[in-house]
Amino acid sequence: MDSKLLEILRCPLTKQSLSPLTKERIDEINSKISIREVHYEDGTVVEDSIEEGLITENGNRIYRVESGIPIMLYKQSIPVT
Repeated sequence: MDSKLLEILRCPLTKQSLSPLTKERIDEINSKISIREVHYEDGTVVEDSIEEGLITENGNRIYRVESGIPIMLYKQSIPVT
């Protein structure tokens, strides 16, 4: 992801800065997605694995990045529990 874009992106809810998910964290989340334990903020089950994502500064919310484009919609964010 472009570092300049990452500098200006913020969580639309908390306005916190974001950082890229690590490979280890992506693998951990994808394991949970495969057994349908991960839900978007709106309650729907996350069905597709994550290839890239951004996480809030406090680690409480993940935003998917698809084809290099961050999906910064609150209802499509993934709360981290």
